[in-house]
Amino acid sequence: MSRSFLSAALALSLGVAVLPSAAGAQTLVVCSEASPDYLNPQFSSQNTAYDVAAQIYERLVATERGGSQIIPSLAESWTISDDGLSYTFKLRKGVKWHANKSFTPSREFNADDVVFTFQRMADPENPFNKVGSGNYQFFGEIVKPSFKSIEKVDDHTVKLTLTKPNSPLLSALTVEPMSILSAEYAAAMSKAGTPEQIDFQPIGTGPFSLLSYQKDATIRFRAFPEHWSKAVGNKDRMALVNDLVFVITPDAAVRYAKVRSGECQIARYPNPGDLPAMKSDANLVVLQGSIADQSYLAFNERKKPFDDQRVREALAYATNVPAIIDAVYQGTGKATASAVPPALWSHDADLKPRPYDPEKAKALLKEAGFPNGFETTLWAIPVVRAYMPNGRRAAELIQADWAKVGVKATIQSYEWGEYLKRGRAGEHEVGMFGSTWDYPDPSQILQSSWSCNGVKSGSNRAGWCNEEASDALAKASLITDQAERAKLYIRFQELFHKDVAGLLFANAQAFTPVRKEVRDYKIHFFGGQPFYGVSVAK
Repeated sequence: MSRSFLSAALALSLGVAVLPSAAGAQTLVVCSEASPDYLNPQFSSQNTAYDVAAQIYERLVATERGGSQIIPSLAESWTISDDGLSYTFKLRKGVKWHANKSFTPSREFNADDVVFTFQRMADPENPFNKVGSGNYQFFGEIVKPSFKSIEKVDDHTVKLTLTKPNSPLLSALTVEPMSILSAEYAAAMSKAGTPEQIDFQPIGTGPFSLLSYQKDATIRFRAFPEHWSKAVGNKDRMALVNDLVFVITPDAAVRYAKVRSGECQIARYPNPGDLPAMKSDANLVVLQGSIADQSYLAFNERKKPFDDQRVREALAYATNVPAIIDAVYQGTGKATASAVPPALWSHDADLKPRPYDPEKAKALLKEAGFPNGFETTLWAIPVVRAYMPNGRRAAELIQADWAKVGVKATIQSYEWGEYLKRGRAGEHEVGMFGSTWDYPDPSQILQSSWSCNGVKSGSNRAGWCNEEASDALAKASLITDQAERAKLYIRFQELFHKDVAGLLFANAQAFTPVRKEVRDYKIHFFGGQPFYGVSVAK
């Protein structure tokens, strides 16, 4: 069954609701930039999916809203053995599950749900392992290499055992792909002959439940009245509005127009050029913060001539990155040569970007056997991301730069979900990609996007496999001393820069315009953006 058909079926099965007025004090309307590629975040690596999942699902642990501190969630407490090989989680009691027209839970959340969730991803023989996408990228890259077992100690205790220490593990468990799913719901849908419904009609324990979804139009959530936060009086984890609506609006200018008119109360990913006008609007507040991000061109080293370091370096010298930052980021980005952003520890500030030098680029191309250049395709990212405000404009500037050294680049793009799918399959020659860190540890994006294992899984879009660099990443995950880990990450960054693994653009600042009646919205930099804890003044 195609994803588009399933999306339509989901909209019909949930019942598509009429979009409420943003003027209602009990409704929060958010202009978001794209549809999620999956409703089950276990299958996704994208914030569009994480933003949806953040409202519906919960994990054993979480990061504080707008910060990086790890806090309890479905686990109230945890202990880690001295050898770093076992994690014991004490689970929260009194946690209710959502319901939908296909399923009404008969029990509360317990250890069975945690065991089911992990075993589904870890065990190829699990009946649900191949249901849906079957590609558990985050789990496969971050958790599975050290995962041994998950076992139920009692109804409210689970023990996670590793084969080797994994220093970033606790941080990784905060991210949406590690969301806990209902074992009872899975069993009920399996019995009904529709096991895939657990992925297309999400049931979670989060502050909001999913009410309806129209692909490329709206996603509507309803506050979950039985959420555990109410019993403990935790307003920061509580849905403070009755309805939450994502209005999917790919055009940043339209998002701005809607937040300005009051059709939306929050607009994600604004155009940098609109920020001065937003800041001067008395009805808006523009929030700002540093993000941990990476934005780059991936030269697909599995395709010639990009397997030649001289060609990659030539294209780096041929690209006027400062001009791209001026025209595209418009004051919201800073050039970088370091694979770890300054928002995270182990950032290597000593590395400097290669300067714009077309003559040096021509010399390197000649040395590599391309005195007259060559033809290639250049993929432009089709949506606005925090790390890339305008992919098409950036691609046009790169195209013009490369033409000056004889490289003719044809710009291509696809719908966002298709772009990601084709990029994972390695169809591109040169592709524009990027990431934001989902948890506060340097390992995440480096392991998934730039390791040799990432080449095998498809998340390493460049196909760059440097054994010394991958070994440094692997060693850094086995030790707990942060200073020693930092040395390994710095070595990784040196090798990345030397090999021209990718052409880095800029480290970005995040901005979000919100209407002045919105209370306590915080830009969240790790994982999906939560909208619980946010209220709207009457």
